Amino acid sequence: MTRELDTPLIDTPLIDAVALEALVTADDVVVLDVSVHFPPARFDGDYRPESGYAGWVEGHIPGSRHVDLMTTFSDRAASLHFTRPCADQLSDDLAALGVEPGASIVIYDQGSMTWASRFWWVLRNAGIYARVLDGGLAEWTRIGLPVGTGPEAASGFAESRWAASDLGLWVDQNLVAAVSTGSRPGTLVCALSPEQYAGTEKTRYSRRGHIPASLNLSAKSLLDDEGLMLPITEVSTRAGSVLRGHPKPVVIYCGGGVSACLTALGLVMSGYGDVKIYDGSLEEWTADPALPMVTGNAPGEGDRCHGS
Repeated sequence: MTRELDTPLIDTPLIDAVALEALVTADDVVVLDVSVHFPPARFDGDYRPESGYAGWVEGHIPGSRHVDLMTTFSDRAASLHFTRPCADQLSDDLAALGVEPGASIVIYDQGSMTWASRFWWVLRNAGIYARVLDGGLAEWTRIGLPVGTGPEAASGFAESRWAASDLGLWVDQNLVAAVSTGSRPGTLVCALSPEQYAGTEKTRYSRRGHIPASLNLSAKSLLDDEGLMLPITEVSTRAGSVLRGHPKPVVIYCGGGVSACLTALGLVMSGYGDVKIYDGSLEEWTADPALPMVTGNAPGEGDRCHGS
């Protein structure tokens, strides 16, 4: 269920570039670039993520640190890419990055805020407050703020460890399957583009389309032409047009659990309190041929189901 549009905002995980520029030199502010480059699929199954470190060297917010999500803040023993870390690993990785407990964390990326939102959700689930730079590095440079270049200076280990928890904001394949078939309450939301949802565009994963019974609220549809989050009233309107009248929790997925976090950020800002992310998303779901996939524009509108 959604809040009414006149309900006061209860969570403000975004910070604008001007506000960050005034804070960036403060001792307790840590700015993290979490960019990963992900070229579009040339053919189905074309999965080629690349570290964003080279882009960070070419240009970054002065004083920021690069976080390589290819090697950190993901479960290194998992079979899937970018799987959420356990609380202990999260604390270890923050310490290795030199982020002291209590620091004011601001996250950005060099793209469309999806990776920043992903890391924000990882921290949010651990009970660690952080903010996302609205519009990312593109907005920072667009308004003419200074950009640093060159390699990163070693920051050293933090003297203390964060007390990370697990707030249960992630769900697994079994719960998604149960929501899809209606044996568990909830609403599945695909955060991919309408073309990827319909299965008319190439996919990085095994099969095209979407999980049966899921709705489509594209992460990119919540951004304006400059890559900024739309005004909250418009985000609420777009979310409500898709979700109004549907049961909670809202369970969001995408291809690999990244774009889903940008949709989640928009829903949280709109007052949705029961939002979960399917971490394995279509990378996990489509790898099992027994799990069905659907192509078409919306449930019940000429869909074709593939799988058992």
